[in-house]
Amino acid sequence: MLTSKCMKGVSVGYPLKIKAVDVKESEVDFNPDFISRIIPKLDWPVLIKAADSIGKKDNLPEDLLPEYETDTDFLKKVHHILLEIDVVNGELICPETGRKFPINNGIPNMLLNEDEV
Repeated sequence: MLTSKCMKGVSVGYPLKIKAVDVKESEVDFNPDFISRIIPKLDWPVLIKAADSIGKKDNLPEDLLPEYETDTDFLKKVHHILLEIDVVNGELICPETGRKFPINNGIPNMLLNEDEV
């Protein structure tokens, strides 16, 4: 997840809130080994909150399943939210300052003004 910690006056700036206007879903080949290896690197509660904020939580559990490596249905749900959901247009919002970073055509613009650095 992204942070706005480099902004003046921001001590944490994580996680950025997501306000999605346009969301696109696309199909990507399922690779259970890849998903199993990436899950331990995720901040699971932040992923769940982000998925929920864009309306794509899709029955993902609040807590990571202990035996997730062998649960194909669970891995498919994680695969879907990580690889098949794209926020096309919207905003990322700093939790401390409320500063909005626009997302246009799937690309977040996180450039800061001179007075923000």
